Amino acid sequence: MSPHILKSGKVHYPESDGKPMAETDIHRDLMLEAIEAVRERFRDEPNFYVSGNLFVYYEEGDPEKVVAPDFFAVRGVPRGQRRIYKVWEEVKGPEVVLELTSPTTHLEDLGNKRAIYEVLGVSEYFICDPLVKASQPNLRGFRLKEGVLQPIPESRREQGLQVFASEVLGLELHGSGSTLRWVDPLTGKPLPTRQEIRQRADEEKQRADEESERAEKEREDRQRIFREGGLSQGLARAAPARVHPARPVHHLRRPRNPQPPPARPGSFSGGIEGAAPELRFRRHCPRPGPRSAHRAGC
Repeated sequence: MSPHILKSGKVHYPESDGKPMAETDIHRDLMLEAIEAVRERFRDEPNFYVSGNLFVYYEEGDPEKVVAPDFFAVRGVPRGQRRIYKVWEEVKGPEVVLELTSPTTHLEDLGNKRAIYEVLGVSEYFICDPLVKASQPNLRGFRLKEGVLQPIPESRREQGLQVFASEVLGLELHGSGSTLRWVDPLTGKPLPTRQEIRQRADEEKQRADEESERAEKEREDRQRIFREGGLSQGLARAAPARVHPARPVHHLRRPRNPQPPPARPGSFSGGIEGAAPELRFRRHCPRPGPRSAHRAGC
């Protein structure tokens, strides 16, 4: 009995073959970054599935018919976690495939896998070798035409990077040496990876926290100034009012040594003509009359 046939008679499709996920750290990092970047790009589309290093079974009943692309994307298939990918159940196979090759897998990626992807109807196929020198091309692109994945030329060279356009994703793939990034052609900026997104979110959260602390401090300062101002006004209202005595009107005060008014004709001035000023009377008696005749000194 085949090891893939269970006692119940059902065919078992394993999710692993015991081999390592990637040959080197560079291969693994580039694979995860490519998956995360495109998955984040299309996170608002529920029927856009992006995965990688997942067993894709393309013939029902035969677990030997399997391939595991480092990266693949397909429209029209719901997002979600999968143990394996069965083409006959998903109805649709991968549309875009990216393989991170190496000297030991290069011939397999260009030969056998390329033929399998033609059978699966893969629209675009890219191969990247991150271990080649930066001065050498590390990217190759193929596009399905009449059932054959035919080589496509570079779109351009940009700052030493090879650029290939993906018509299915509406993105560009830039690569040189160990550098490999999906790029938005409208902005010219690489798609952020999950790590970069987390870092950006942490920085924005830190700025928001600092702004919140600054606003809270300003609010507390305003409240303190308001309380101090209210206390000062309250103390001013509670203090007794100081009463200032009215100032005398100097021009109405009698002088210390007033001079007697000049004597009227026919009246008694109260002094001796020609006498010294100090011998003169200090008061001027009114004109004699019945009511003032009894006054002393007049």
